Amino acid sequence: MSQPFSGHRDAVRPHVRPGLRRLAACLLTAIVVTLAPGAATQEPSANARLVAAAQAGDPAAIARALAAGATPNARNRAGESALLIALKNDRPDLASQMLAAGGDVNLAAANGVTPLMAAAHGGYADVARTLLDKGADVNAVDQLRKTAMIYAAGQGHTDIVLLLIHAGVDPNAPYSHELTALMWAAGYGHDDTVRALLDAGANAKLKDDRGKSAQDIAREQHFTATAKLLDAAVHD
Repeated sequence: MSQPFSGHRDAVRPHVRPGLRRLAACLLTAIVVTLAPGAATQEPSANARLVAAAQAGDPAAIARALAAGATPNARNRAGESALLIALKNDRPDLASQMLAAGGDVNLAAANGVTPLMAAAHGGYADVARTLLDKGADVNAVDQLRKTAMIYAAGQGHTDIVLLLIHAGVDPNAPYSHELTALMWAAGYGHDDTVRALLDAGANAKLKDDRGKSAQDIAREQHFTATAKLLDAAVHD
């Protein structure tokens, strides 16, 4: 089996390349309806304007689209809501705006990415806290078989890891290939996250489906300090 961490550092932006994002924005802002040969074109719908405004990062345009009757759960062709678009584009302020407008916290894109996963990947603890308070599903899995916990641990967002544990996520839960959150954090050398997981009861002796522990994975990725930290936990 290939190395579990190779090539995954940018795995969630979530599955959308910048060029495709720009193309999607152009398609959305150029929506027209031809009524008859030579007829004037109609304005895009309020829903289309909302999605385009989220993509453009324009809070005033978002407010105008909502006031014009757009549903806060309008989505683009990839199934991404304005809430999810805002988080993917590093705009937690717009995400908060959409949450206040009633955005569905569990509405996933076509690739299975949820707002909580995007917040976990981006490190937006305040938004993640609001999502959890509003009932976000901590166990949702996307097409890469990842959860919010995997994204948070892999990115080293310790505060979100702790939020998820407080919300009931088992720190020793195995995910794809029997990898735990501790293994993901160790595989990227996130020592603070490793410590937090250990303090929360993560078991450093668990092994993935290759028979490798978090310490083994840290060594493979040349994170010597992380491996030493885990060695102390194993022999504690």
